[in-house]
Amino acid sequence: MSTIAVLGTLDTKGEEHAYVAECIRKRGHDALLIDVGSLGEPQIAPDITRDEVAAAGGVDLTELSAKNDRGVSVAAMSRSAPHLLLDLLESGRISGVISLGGGGGTSIATGAMRALPIGFPKVMVSTLAAGNVEPYVGTKDIVMIPSVVDVAGLNRISRKVFTQAAGAVCGMVEADIEEGEGRPIIVASQFGNTTACVDEARRILEERGFEVLVFHATGAGGRSMESIIESGLVAGVLDITTTEWADEVLGGMLSAGPDRLDAAARLGVPAIISPGCLDMANFASLESLPSRMKGRLLYEHNPNATLVRTSPEEGVVIGQRIAARLNESTGPVTVLLPIRAISVIGTKGQPFHDPAADQALFKALRENLRADIVVKELDLEINDPAFAASCVEALLENMGKA
Repeated sequence: MSTIAVLGTLDTKGEEHAYVAECIRKRGHDALLIDVGSLGEPQIAPDITRDEVAAAGGVDLTELSAKNDRGVSVAAMSRSAPHLLLDLLESGRISGVISLGGGGGTSIATGAMRALPIGFPKVMVSTLAAGNVEPYVGTKDIVMIPSVVDVAGLNRISRKVFTQAAGAVCGMVEADIEEGEGRPIIVASQFGNTTACVDEARRILEERGFEVLVFHATGAGGRSMESIIESGLVAGVLDITTTEWADEVLGGMLSAGPDRLDAAARLGVPAIISPGCLDMANFASLESLPSRMKGRLLYEHNPNATLVRTSPEEGVVIGQRIAARLNESTGPVTVLLPIRAISVIGTKGQPFHDPAADQALFKALRENLRADIVVKELDLEINDPAFAASCVEALLENMGKA
């Protein structure tokens, strides 16, 4: 039997959370009701009061309530709830968490869930789950379930959704997870245009006893990889596909933000960096392409993805930005440049083949990197098996230095 945290604004949604708690108990688990409301009186008696939640984050609830400002209250509880859940997790009191909410409740609950480690069961039933959930999920494994109707009482729809959500979090808690064999973890970045390279590198590394986690360089994937590195679980980084920096510079839709490449540099994790797919930035459909990109060299990857070829001038900026991040490295880092092509469609005879643009990027990297950061130019295409093997050997060499 496990204990599952049922966290919510019990002043407005007490009945609904009580229902979910009862569904959990019927499945043989305990439910721990946590009140993160802050204005009206709770509709049901919580196991952990709002005062205890606020105290976990150093918030004076009396002062907060006196302001009678919903926005301020939501922000304060959003700061406090993560501390409480982490305390409960670290003391072994909870094995999962579930919440129901509208805008405010979703913000508070998912903020708390994001503080919990990947793999810890997290379920959020929300009125916002059918829209853009990135601000709520971030890089964590939060299961978002659309409430369909508003979280406002119990009816034939909400009972069905709440019951199944309770079943979901119970099932997640009950699931037996086969633990890894203690193999060192390597993270790698991949795009469709670098898949062959990463597949070959992964094969070699797995044969040598490593576990390889591959992340799709789609913005969210890059942020997730940074988060995993940040966790301290990673022994080495094979950043073959740094394409998200092209989107960051050109304003494409797959940017991972200006902190991409930060985690390994700051923590000193041994890393290999390659300019995979920096010859392209990603935009949506051809019809929706920004006017500033009209007249550029384009490649319609699919009806919802249009690639824009980066120019020599943009390559210089990208190279400078990447070099600035890598110059902060506290551990061994090597940059490998496949000078024949940095993507499938950048090979000779393909639409994005532009040696001058590639060389502008390479030159910017060489000229702006710290003198002690090794840069190697290889007369290969990025998907050549020999390039993958070179990346692996360089990574293992760097790991030996760490």
